[in-house]
Amino acid sequence: MPGENLSRDEAQERAALLSVEGYEVFLDLRSAVGDSDGGEGTPRTFRSVTTLRFRCAEPGATSFADLIAPSVTAVSLNGKDLDPSEVFDGARIALEDLREENELVVDAQCAYSRTGEGMHRFVDPEDGEVYLYTQYEPADSRRVFANFEQPDLKAPFRFSAQAPEGWTVWSNGVGELADGVWQFAETKPISTYITAVVAGPYHYVTDSYERVFEDGTRLEIPLGAMCRKGLAKHFDADDVFLVTKQGLDFFHDNFDYPYPFGKYDQAFVPEYNLGAMENPGCVTFREEFIFRGKVTQASYERRANVILHEMAHMWFGDLVTMRWWDDLWLKESFADFMGSFSMVEATRFTSGWITFANNRKAWAYRADQLPSTHPVTADIRDLEDAKLNFDGITYAKGASVLKQLVAYAGRDAFLEGARRYFKRHAYGNTRLGDLLSVLEETSGRDMTAWSRAWLQTAGVNSLTPQVTLNAEGRVTELAVVQEAAASAASEHAAPPRGELRPHRVAVGLYRREAGELVRYARAEVDVEGPRTTVAELAGAEAPELVLVNDDDLTYCKIRFDETSLATLRDHLGDITDPLARALCWSALWSLTRDALMPARDFIDLVLRFAGKESDIGVLQMLHAWASSARTHYAAPDWREEGGTALAQGALRELRLADPGSQHQLTWARFFASVASSAADLQLLQGLLDGTAKIDGLDVDQELRWAFLGALAVHGTADEQALAAELTRDDTASGKRHQVRCLAARPSAAVKAQAWASVVESDALSNALVEATIAGFQQPSQRELTTAYAEKYFAVIERVWAERSIQIGMDVVRGLFPHLQDGQETLDAADAWLGAHEQAPPALRRLVLEARDDLARSLRAQACDAAASLA
Repeated sequence: MPGENLSRDEAQERAALLSVEGYEVFLDLRSAVGDSDGGEGTPRTFRSVTTLRFRCAEPGATSFADLIAPSVTAVSLNGKDLDPSEVFDGARIALEDLREENELVVDAQCAYSRTGEGMHRFVDPEDGEVYLYTQYEPADSRRVFANFEQPDLKAPFRFSAQAPEGWTVWSNGVGELADGVWQFAETKPISTYITAVVAGPYHYVTDSYERVFEDGTRLEIPLGAMCRKGLAKHFDADDVFLVTKQGLDFFHDNFDYPYPFGKYDQAFVPEYNLGAMENPGCVTFREEFIFRGKVTQASYERRANVILHEMAHMWFGDLVTMRWWDDLWLKESFADFMGSFSMVEATRFTSGWITFANNRKAWAYRADQLPSTHPVTADIRDLEDAKLNFDGITYAKGASVLKQLVAYAGRDAFLEGARRYFKRHAYGNTRLGDLLSVLEETSGRDMTAWSRAWLQTAGVNSLTPQVTLNAEGRVTELAVVQEAAASAASEHAAPPRGELRPHRVAVGLYRREAGELVRYARAEVDVEGPRTTVAELAGAEAPELVLVNDDDLTYCKIRFDETSLATLRDHLGDITDPLARALCWSALWSLTRDALMPARDFIDLVLRFAGKESDIGVLQMLHAWASSARTHYAAPDWREEGGTALAQGALRELRLADPGSQHQLTWARFFASVASSAADLQLLQGLLDGTAKIDGLDVDQELRWAFLGALAVHGTADEQALAAELTRDDTASGKRHQVRCLAARPSAAVKAQAWASVVESDALSNALVEATIAGFQQPSQRELTTAYAEKYFAVIERVWAERSIQIGMDVVRGLFPHLQDGQETLDAADAWLGAHEQAPPALRRLVLEARDDLARSLRAQACDAAASLA
């Protein structure tokens, strides 16, 4: 649509011209049920009436409001009726001859969404019930009501809604039903993208939180949690409320600013594109956080982290909001850091920093080595740029940098800076400098230099120890060598300029004692420049392992000296400290991705030492990395051997695991993902039908689908078997599993059907598009999808133009022919990039990232092939 991709320049111009006094939005949602579709190709719609009051700094000026809708019934500006056909172009409403004070009224027919953008409508296959929810970030509230869609035009909102009989409606403010219409209390000034509406026959549970402050004032927050009725039997709302209350205690203790948005509802909703969204007073989560079967402690930890991440946003993002998406990190980096910080200090998940080091930072390290890497404070030209910058740099690298800042400036100074930031900028919008100024006040540190090094440069540095020993076997010098970031960019993207950064690191020395690898010396040092001597460790006994960045204080690639690497090859599983062990695993994975360690060597380490891993989250990451190493980084002629070794190792550990333990469950899932031999598949089938048994392993519904997925991939579970399983599990979750399994079958006809359903049709919802793509790409079926490499490059520009940005991203990322990992695919990607220099930048970025991943795979495969000749 013309004008749909709002630019930063347009937003700045509009913000300088306009200020918003308030919105009144009425939604008639009764059309969500019944047979009210307009016919084939016509979307189901609902009525949306917006009254928007705003001021204009230059009377007589022109501007525009945002609205994406199939049709507009009426537009009125300052009491004058305007012709919708003249002022509405499908994405914008032209506003001319503005007054100092203005009132815009827009009566529109807006479309329900099936892509998770705007007002998403979901029909539960289990009982036919309809559920609605909104998801807006960064700019989809304009699909639901007319507005000024940019974060710095904040305003109070007053929503009302008419819904089908028997439904409940929730929004940001407290609501009540009066004369058949839900009326909601006016909000504080907030941005458009965090307004919310949730409606339907949701199962709703309530609780409350109370807090008495030192001055005697009392704060009471009504708590609510909801999910579809079909998931109610699985909904452990008590645990959700427990973490919620612990988080509210933590943030009140540390932020010295009472929760500002009244109630606190948390909605677990179907077919959600994100993990969660921080709508004040009405947070939305993907319903997969309600567990239908047995899961490991890592799953509960992940849910707690997300709950606390979104809660941190109530202050970082909702109370104080970035001015434009360049400073998205001002909310996401802080929420990501605060999610782990509060979880470790306030909940039962005290090992959260291990997960952060091993999982979240792995996401950041990957993103920061792509040719599309960018500083934490990014250059966001428009909304398409913004959509793609919800990435590992904005979230996990930014959080890692903040963790480094806490070590650099001190915890107390950091939190005091946050408190001043909230009080100075409450309900306002900020830029980078606003935060840095308060941190300079509280820490006494020069934040300009720190910001330039950490927030305004891209790439990840590597830190390598250099150890010199004397004749008595003691350390004469231990130094840390820093190397600048490097990027293997293609001709289509230049690598970032290398920057050396200041790091506050701990260096740990380890040796074997009674069969364990333990730390016997540690020193903290400020690493500056290319080489830094750690004077405190001179004279120490010779180490068998030197761990730079022990305790994970900074953001860097950890490298090893030769002695340390040899020690890890033989004794990795003997490291007693789980965080140190996780850091070593992460560093070894980095060496594998960088083609400095053969993939088969990494897989060998997993086979020998993963069985000793106590942290379940780390174990799950090791399984994912081992699968990726075999699929993408192993030499092609070794893949089959590597797969057999992984399957045999997984089955061995499955049988050795304590019956009923989370480790047993994790190994069972991994075994299913790598099983391929007739004997392996026969065991999976036996576990499904009860003819085989492993003591303590409860094959619940979710595990049944995991086993069926493996059987489908190898042609053992056919369409009839999958249909029978859907009858057994006739739910929304069951349908997603069935669709994934159907697309995973080894048949050319199946692949053609899956491709057509995603690329040539928009009939599938976002969740089923995701499931189909997941099934389509199977490492054991490379020959079946070879023909689609050429098709991919022929269709992606059309798909990007015709489909929503979310579906476009899913298709472009998910269907890239990464399994056709030969030079010809790399050449095809380069040819497309060369021929489409004028394609949308966001689309080019996605292709460039996938191309870079493929080039990395080829380098790693060459490294692994060379190992076979050594």
